[in-house]
Amino acid sequence: MIEYSMKNLSADELSFKMNHIKAEPNTRFEIKPFFSRRIQGVNENPLIHIVTLECKVETTEESPKPFNLLVRLVGVFEVKNMNTDEDRRIFAVNATETMFPYLRSAITNVTADALIPPIVLPVVSGATLFPDDRAPSQYSINFDPKTVN
Repeated sequence: MIEYSMKNLSADELSFKMNHIKAEPNTRFEIKPFFSRRIQGVNENPLIHIVTLECKVETTEESPKPFNLLVRLVGVFEVKNMNTDEDRRIFAVNATETMFPYLRSAITNVTADALIPPIVLPVVSGATLFPDDRAPSQYSINFDPKTVN
């Protein structure tokens, strides 16, 4: 049975930039955050895995946003007994569930510190944040076994 524990968590990047968009009063913007996750092994210690969880909000010409936001957290996990693809999927879901509350909090704090109404993401399961984690029979995970330096 897979066993894991988070040994460290840090903010790799927290950025907020106001976009000065001319809009009519009471214009509502649709803020759809984009989430990504990367999991890497460390060759020097096969028990250590680095998980990067990221949330972005970026303006585009097609979909203008009042701000750009980037929050990237990096977690260091010690993982034992991860031998199969199913073990890797379970770890990816569990690591996401472990880190997501910190990501939510960072997003709320960054937006509040920027003196705009704070963005509070809903509480979601780690298995629902990324569509690939939902169906055990069909999934793909970006699992990079290369060395992390």
